[in-house]
Amino acid sequence: MTKPFGMDEFLARLRAAVRRSAAMPEEQPAVVTDAFTVDLAARTVTRDGAPVHLTPTEWALLEMLVRNRGKLVGRRELLREVWGPAYEQETHYLRVYLAQLRRKLEPEPSAPRHLVTEAGMGYRFVE
Repeated sequence: MTKPFGMDEFLARLRAAVRRSAAMPEEQPAVVTDAFTVDLAARTVTRDGAPVHLTPTEWALLEMLVRNRGKLVGRRELLREVWGPAYEQETHYLRVYLAQLRRKLEPEPSAPRHLVTEAGMGYRFVE
């Protein structure tokens, strides 16, 4: 069931887009891990040299974590930025989408090295 798209959500998404574009340098190098590569400028992900298809939501989540690599990104912040302010309490969304990303990207999804959960707090991207 989808929630209504209100003016508050629109403004939050607009502010997030402006923040992301302002923080983005002209040329962003690819982020390379031992398992996969994320090219933020080209908006592509490859694993073992093959392209990985991500949904728009998976991409938004991965992009936010990669742009904040090494830093803890809180659950509420992720939910607000990716889904909008009306979804700040929907933490199960994060579990589902992070599991999908791990299956697509991590060599061992049950023991992730790059998309790390910080129990009760949020998530962290580790190169």
